[in-house]
Amino acid sequence: MNALGKDSKKKSEHPGKGESTLKVKIDGENRSFNIDDAKLPTWIEDGALESGDFPYAEKLAKDEYAETLEKLQIELVKLQYWLQDTGGRVMAIFEGRDAAGKGGTIFNLRQYMNPRSARNVALPKPSETERGQWYFQRYVSHFPTTGEFVTFDRSWYNRAGVEPVLGFCTPEQHETFLEEAPGLERMIVADDIHFFKFWLDIGQIMQLKRFHDRRHSPLKNWKFSPIDIMGAEKWDEYTNARDRMVARTHTPYAPWTIVRSNDKRRARVAVIRRILLSLPYKGRDLELIGNEDALIIGSGPGFL
Repeated sequence: MNALGKDSKKKSEHPGKGESTLKVKIDGENRSFNIDDAKLPTWIEDGALESGDFPYAEKLAKDEYAETLEKLQIELVKLQYWLQDTGGRVMAIFEGRDAAGKGGTIFNLRQYMNPRSARNVALPKPSETERGQWYFQRYVSHFPTTGEFVTFDRSWYNRAGVEPVLGFCTPEQHETFLEEAPGLERMIVADDIHFFKFWLDIGQIMQLKRFHDRRHSPLKNWKFSPIDIMGAEKWDEYTNARDRMVARTHTPYAPWTIVRSNDKRRARVAVIRRILLSLPYKGRDLELIGNEDALIIGSGPGFL
């Protein structure tokens, strides 16, 4: 079976007929709502932020977020100068369920970096040629060269999450991937690439809220498609795939960093802080960067 991957889904402004009612099980209770209805159900509005055991009852204040983000983005510019001076390389991959906030986090991370040496990779579905290649081959071709900072909005971990759940790969291909990925990542780190793996973790009710927001936003409805409904209804299958992926590919040299992402503001700050605190760039201001929030960011299976 050809592996199409997440990016194979066809985008559409509106879901197809008969596909607009989401049926999900939350905390053992069967729920459903019509995502075409512009009014968001109260149980979603009230329960979204604290879903998935999110530890805060309110979002990070907008003013505090803006002030903190600006300081961290100044540090990121320093980091980029250091990479260019030393020839260092950074690669960060971002994984998570649909609507977990990957794109927005990457945007804020790269917002003020020089795009000549900071780029994002978001690959479309594989071409016929790529389907016949070694699975990792098309990703490896985008790895950073000297002085580059490269982010991946989804990565080779499509093979561990989306593909097995939606039937885009065989069980044998899935197992082969789980065996091979740690070896690839060992080589990445051994070649002195600074390598980060982020899983943005979102609560089930918050995902529904964000899907609804997308569906009814004239600016974001291009992000919404019928496959999102399929994904929401396969929450448990995705959870099982995620847990297996993290357990099998979380290693001392390439650990998974888990970020609780119901509050996008806190998640973005946490990701940027982790990168800045991990790299010894010239002029790093540890006091300005601040301390990590241990309620938001952690490592490996134990933090899920």
